[in-house]
Amino acid sequence: MKFSIITGMSGAGKSRAIEALEDLGFYCVDNMPLAFIPKFAEICFSSQGKMDKVAIVTDIRGGESFEKLIDELQEMQKVGFQYSVVFLNAKDETIIRRYKETRRKHPLSDSVQGSFYEIIDFERKALAPLLEVADCVIDTTYLTPTQLKEQIDKIFLDGKKNISVSVMSFGFKHGIPSEADMVFDVRCLPNPFYDVNIKSFSGLEKPIIDYVFKWPKTLEYLNKINDLLTFLMPLFTEEGKSSVVIAIGCTGGRHRSVAIAEKIKKYLEELDIEADVYHRDILKNIN
Repeated sequence: MKFSIITGMSGAGKSRAIEALEDLGFYCVDNMPLAFIPKFAEICFSSQGKMDKVAIVTDIRGGESFEKLIDELQEMQKVGFQYSVVFLNAKDETIIRRYKETRRKHPLSDSVQGSFYEIIDFERKALAPLLEVADCVIDTTYLTPTQLKEQIDKIFLDGKKNISVSVMSFGFKHGIPSEADMVFDVRCLPNPFYDVNIKSFSGLEKPIIDYVFKWPKTLEYLNKINDLLTFLMPLFTEEGKSSVVIAIGCTGGRHRSVAIAEKIKKYLEELDIEADVYHRDILKNIN
């Protein structure tokens, strides 16, 4: 049986996540009071397969302490009750922007005095116990609703693949992705930005690809990354990881990191590992 607790910051996308889980056939309950969760879990596990996929959304709206809930769940785990916790997170600025766009009130706006940043800080501290025990953390700062659904699908879908990998290119000047499990810095490699004849192209186009991979040091760097991934992927699978985010960073996120991320994706597919690629900053440095 799959029993999952979906939690996280208000505005981080929990409603979208629960919609994705419903599409996967999960029985979903939104905003369940904390005190009801252990008893509800017992009912689900004694249903003899009638409720084999269950997801509960619980968050700050309950206004209760999460530490007691975690203690109760851990006690149930000792007697065979298995569960997973998925925590949705996002940067403060993104949460504020989303609330402004939807013109909705933050659930703590009437009970916590202070600025929006102070309210968010209060919520982060309250949710810290659940974040600490989370099996999976999804940072939705840069995700569209479709991309969030894809992340949920990768975590919960049964299939031949035991692990799925997202390869992300990014620019260090725009910040390191907080969702990354591994970060590789390719700024040490020759930079096509300084070739005025090709700098307008991206790492998806032949002039940049040819430039990046004509250097022996680039090929050696890529081979060492691939060797490391060959070693690590079985270990991650054995550990029970369902997804891994590999971030490849160059200065601006348009040239070297993009070309190398594409190569890594192809290599993982050759290993029969489900992989996709996402170029976070490719459009931010066109000029």
